[in-house]
Formats: sequence, C-alpha cells, structure tokens
Amino acid sequence: MILKNSKENIDKAVAEIIAGNIVAFPTETVYGLGANGLNPTAVAKIFEAKQRPSFNPLILHISSRDQLKELVNIENNKVYKLIDTFWPGPLTLVLPKKEIVPDIVTAGNPTVAVRMPQHPIAKRLIEACGKPIAAPSANQFGLLSPTTAEHVEKQLGDKVNIILDGGKSDVGVESTIVEVTENKVWLLRHGGISFEQLKEVCNSIEIKEVDFNKPNAPGQLFHHYAPKIPMKFISEILPNELDGKKVGGLFFQKNTTEINFSHIEFLSVAGDMREAAANLFFNLHKLETKNLDIILVEPVNKKGMGIAIMDRLVKASNRYR
Repeated sequence: MILKNSKENIDKAVAEIIAGNIVAFPTETVYGLGANGLNPTAVAKIFEAKQRPSFNPLILHISSRDQLKELVNIENNKVYKLIDTFWPGPLTLVLPKKEIVPDIVTAGNPTVAVRMPQHPIAKRLIEACGKPIAAPSANQFGLLSPTTAEHVEKQLGDKVNIILDGGKSDVGVESTIVEVTENKVWLLRHGGISFEQLKEVCNSIEIKEVDFNKPNAPGQLFHHYAPKIPMKFISEILPNELDGKKVGGLFFQKNTTEINFSHIEFLSVAGDMREAAANLFFNLHKLETKNLDIILVEPVNKKGMGIAIMDRLVKASNRYR
C-alpha cells in the first residue's frame, strides 16, 4: 500500500519496523526496503521478500554520528573527513563492525556498510525508530532499482504492507561505497558521489578489485540492476539480429543511429550527467512497460557520474550475455 508523506503515515511505518516487519521508504538514491537492523529475524524478512542471496550484505542507515559509534570501530581519521564532507548524502562507508551488528546484515563479514541518508522522510523514519535501519533497494533481487513508490509496488506490492511515497529519487542511482581500513581508503562501488569528489577529500583513495563470489558490500555482483527485457549496448548488436523485433532505445541526449525503434527514452536532452543518473532507472522502468523484445542502450562518457551510470548499464547487460 502506497502512503502519502505525513506524520501519521511515518508513525505507521515506525510501528511496523518496531514490530519486526519491513517497510519501503524513499531515499535520495533509490527506494529502500527497511527493517530494524539490529533484529536478525526482521532482517531475514528483507532477504525473503527480495529473494536476495544471503551472501550479499546490506547497508545500515543511521540518523546520527552517535549511532555510527555504536555500530563500528573507527581506525582511520579519514572517516571523519568523509562524513564531514558527504553526510548526510549518497556515500556508504564500510568499516570494522562491533558485536551489536548481526551477522545476517554483513553476510558474516567483519565489516559493515553504513550510510546517513539525506532524504527528509528517511531521516525522520530512522530518528523515530531509534534504531539503524537495514535497507537494500526495494526491488526483486537483480532487477531494476526503484526510484518511485510505484516502482516498488510493481515489484514488491504483495510483499510489503507500507510503501512511503517521497516522490522521484533525486540522485537516481545507489550510493557510492567506500571501505576505510586502518591504512587504506578503497572505492568499492561507484554511485551518487563521484570518484573525483572523493579524491578531493582523500587523495590516496584507490579502486578495489572485488570478488564477485564474496562481496563485502552491495552492488559487487557480476550482473545486477537489470530490466526483465533483454538489454544490450548498441555496439554489441548486429542489424540482422533486430529483424522482426520491437526495439527500445535508451540514449544520453539524442538518437545517434538509423535503427527503427518502437520507443526511445533520453537520459538528459540538456546533456547533464546528474540528470541522466536521476533518469537512468526511471527510464528503464518506462521501457520495461512498452512490450519490447530488446532494449538497446548507448554508452555514456565514463567521467564523473557517467562512471556510475556505466557501472549500472554494464551489470544490467551482463545478465543477458
């Protein structure tokens, strides 16, 4: 059930979480499927609803620095530089966990992913619960991430009683994930904060090669974020492969081909990469409803937010390789 933003409806969502149930709620990145992050039984309901594999860890969402100190050990002062600059916002930190954090949240890893969201509904929900909220994206595992309440209802409507409506997500792609160890700062996932922005704060940050089979943060699997319709990059397709097919197109600014498309969506006619990121999943959800046989996508420039966009497009297309 989609509920409008009101104190009464947020209170209903809080009551559900305190009772050990799950709710869907908006963040600035994508919509999350949340439960009390310190209640293993409640967290298990997230995995069940999403059909998410248990080896894939979750992010704990918090509303204060005091909550962070309850959950993690901070061994590197660069953590404070990062949260001073980017929190609240689309940055997740992977840090050594304390015993209070259940193993189901971290998939047995000694670290936990933590974020302080900026969206006002998310902030009010976490504050009112008084507990960190474990929340991956509110979708079926591996499919398109939701950026509206309607996207959540389409995929999980029969599995979650409350979906708080906060409008379309502003950022539109998941958070950037950074792991901070005693001596190193590693980028694990591209997202709403660009690599260039991170380098301005931590000059020594490096991109870490991830193990697809043992992730220590979300978004590290080989294929993810995919529409139900087969999707490929335009450069990977031969013209005769499209004969007799209804073809959808996803372009950055304009159609650069002579292909006969049944439907086309554009990420940003103005050429704005942040607008493009905000429209990525939104437009893929649109294309998924157009009775198409295949979606062809145009690569974007891998610079700034373009890196996060390409990360999502590559992982989505990997499902159909």
